[in-house]
Amino acid sequence: MLVAISVGGIYYLNLPSRHKAIIKTRINHTFGLVDNTWNITNNDQTLSLITPTLVVDQIYKSMEGPKVMRSFQIDSKTDDLVWITSFETKAISTNEVDTLSNDYICHTNIDFYDGEHYSRWNLNERIGQHYPRLTSMSNGIEKYNFPDGYGFPVFGNENLFLSTQTLNHNIKSDPFSVKHQINLGYKPHSKTMKPLQSKTVFIMLPYNTDNPFQGPTEANPNMCLPVETGNHSYSNDEGESLSGHWVVFPGRKRYSYDITHQLQLKDSTTLHHIATHLHPYAETLTLKNKTKDTVIFTSIAENYTDKTGLKRVSSFSSAEGVMLYPDHAYELILEVNNTSGSDQDMMASMFLFLYDKEMHEQLKAYKVN
Repeated sequence: MLVAISVGGIYYLNLPSRHKAIIKTRINHTFGLVDNTWNITNNDQTLSLITPTLVVDQIYKSMEGPKVMRSFQIDSKTDDLVWITSFETKAISTNEVDTLSNDYICHTNIDFYDGEHYSRWNLNERIGQHYPRLTSMSNGIEKYNFPDGYGFPVFGNENLFLSTQTLNHNIKSDPFSVKHQINLGYKPHSKTMKPLQSKTVFIMLPYNTDNPFQGPTEANPNMCLPVETGNHSYSNDEGESLSGHWVVFPGRKRYSYDITHQLQLKDSTTLHHIATHLHPYAETLTLKNKTKDTVIFTSIAENYTDKTGLKRVSSFSSAEGVMLYPDHAYELILEVNNTSGSDQDMMASMFLFLYDKEMHEQLKAYKVN
């Protein structure tokens, strides 16, 4: 037993913060050391999910903090069609009343089950084609609404998936506890509504597979230093290893990445909303039409000047929309100014919400009971 405890202790101490947080959170919830229950209410076309207690006991950078996950439904008692139109996440006290700083929100992801979702609409060819992320809210962009008349259609008893994670860039005091409250706004079905399809685009940078933590060199200046290779690592058609979570060194830096293949546009369509995910020290993330050499949207990140964190990240929303074309090339351009004096981590992505013509055709056959 002593040997097992010793080996387990050594193993735990050598884990990265992210994995330690998973273990500590599981222990806290399994043994009831903190509130391990979800408080879910559905009032006036708003679904509210309040998480179990999350204990913040150290500095947690992006992607490191305690998190919780669960499946949920808008209304398990009905299969009526509804339209999700707004998203909000916020940090609250364990009394579930007082609002806390959004500095304690890393990200809140909402996914759908593409097999269940698309099979209901006879769109089986879409299953497995894209990661089924509906949206993500994060530090600096914690809430937004779709333009009037647009939404994401789901059935009341359709399964969705929530994952929300804490963040703590600045507080080094004694441990404290928070909860997250996630609010989804929705509307009953109306034939005037237009469906949106979510597509995630993000910057990926190459790294040296033989020596991944070498970082860029004079011979390979475009190589990145990945935060880790177990997560957010990908490979392209040429077999090159890429990371979507990398280290930024002190000073200014510009990154760009062609995201045409991530869009996989089959036809021309309109872009109606953009939600951006960035980490501290990012300044701007630009979506550009390379073929036309025009900027579609630049998301501006406002960093705090007296602490680490994002105060605000701008988003794009338009009922009229902007045309995107399948034969055009698109890229993301990131501008970073790391003023911290030390290495920091970075991710840069956009959640693009496009008019879904194919889904709209299926919706025309939907009958209101």
